[in-house]
Order: sequence, then structure tokens, then C-alpha cells
Amino acid sequence: MKLLRVGTAGRERPALLDPDGTLRDLSGLVADIDGTLLADEDALGRIRSAAAAGDLPALDATGLRTGPPLARIGKIVCIGLNYHDHARETGAEPPAEPVIFFKAPDTVVGPDDTVLIPRGSVKTDWEVELAVVVGRTARYLESAEEGLAHVAGYAVAHDVSEREFQTERGGTWDKGKNCETFNPLGPWLVTADEVPDPQNLSLRLWVNGELKQDGTTAEQIFPVGEVVRYVSRFMTLYPGDVVNTGTPAGVAMGRPEPKPYLRAGDVVELEVTGLGRQRQVLAQA
Repeated sequence: MKLLRVGTAGRERPALLDPDGTLRDLSGLVADIDGTLLADEDALGRIRSAAAAGDLPALDATGLRTGPPLARIGKIVCIGLNYHDHARETGAEPPAEPVIFFKAPDTVVGPDDTVLIPRGSVKTDWEVELAVVVGRTARYLESAEEGLAHVAGYAVAHDVSEREFQTERGGTWDKGKNCETFNPLGPWLVTADEVPDPQNLSLRLWVNGELKQDGTTAEQIFPVGEVVRYVSRFMTLYPGDVVNTGTPAGVAMGRPEPKPYLRAGDVVELEVTGLGRQRQVLAQA
């Protein structure tokens, strides 16, 4: 299923995109799309049954904003340097274990919402990523297979990053990752049954119409199941938590000087196979 949330910011309603591309209203069946829903197999079954029976009312999508596909996110765990080609372009050694940092849930915006360049920023960068949404409580998992079994679905994430804040201002990466609007998510949460192999997905990103990133999750150093397993050894993952699994080569930081960092007015578009497409216009904070 392709689950999404539509409406003005803070007042989104749950919806489903059916195979014909028609937007269907879920508000008569569920209160929202969140961790509580994803952990409830009966509720998900009712959505599937209603969709198959044609019982879900259509929504007019004209002028309707698409919000983040997940409400009440618990935490966003991010994996850095998780693509062989991205490590090469930045001159970094492939990590022996996953590099973990965090984004606050309040960085999440809709897939087409405005992204703000932070005040004082000169190195705002782009990163298309595969986001994993957790559907079952994961703690001390033993195998990558168990890791995959705890995934409810997948989405497109844009891990916007300010490189000066991240790497030149001391401390951890987090202050270069947590500026407002720095995690567009969506348009859809695609349930795991529709993504049979998360290691066979193409990721692409364009800036002002120019292709900048063209990668594949086959390049991941630590695949999705292993990432979930590994993270569960250090913290408990709950339904509704999100894991951003890293970006392929092609970011501004990896380009020759002068590096083409983002500026107000730039347009960024990104997509992951089967998970939809985002478009953001950059503006000054």
C-alpha cells in the first residue's frame, strides 16, 4: 500500500493512493498514519480489505498539499557514509561499523514544502536517501533477516545538511543536520510487501534540472536489514521510528571547487524507485 497524509501543515488527514492513482480517504477507518497504526496488523488489514472492496471514498487532489506520510515520529536515526561511492568521493575510509547520528522529528516537512537555508549558511548540501519506517519494536536483534522483518515500510527522505556546521564547527555532526525543514519525507509510506528487495532501488536527485545523484542501494556498505539489526543493539527502535540509511555519491561536498552548494531560489527534485518523488524550492530562513 501507498499510505500518505494530505492537508495543511498540522491538520493532515490519512489517505491511500490506489493502483489507479486515485487518492482515497482513510479518515473513516483510522485516526492517522503513525506508529500505533503500523504496529496494528488488524487495522492495516482493514485498510487493505476496504481498498480491495472499493469502499474508500475518493479525495479531490487538486491543490491538496501532501504532508509527511508519518505522524508522531519517535526518533530519526541516521546512518552516515553508508555508500561505497559516497565514501570514495569524500575521501573517507569505509566505516568498519555504521556511523550513527540523529535528526530531530521536528526537522520533518512534506515532500514539496519549502526548505530553508539557515542564516549564515554557505554550505547547505543535498542528500537523497532511502528512509526505513519501523513497524515492530526492535531490541537486540540477532540477524539482518530479523531486521527486515521489523520494517513496516519505506519512504523517500532528503537529508539536507549544512557542511560547515557539520564538520567545521566542532563537536558532533548533529548541528549541521537539525536545522528547520532539513528532512523532507514522502510523498508516500510504501509498505514493505511492495518493496521485495530494498537493496535494488535507484536513487536520483536533480538541482535546477541537472542530475547530481544517480545511485543504487546496491552500493550500501551496510544493507537495510543489517542497519536495523545493528541499531537495535544500541537502542530500542519503536513503531513509528525512522532510519535514514545514507546517500550515494554526487553531493556538493564531493565536487571540485567551487562546490555548488544550495542557494535560495534553487529547486531540488529527488526520487527513489517506487517510492515517489519530491520537489523543493529553497528559501532563506
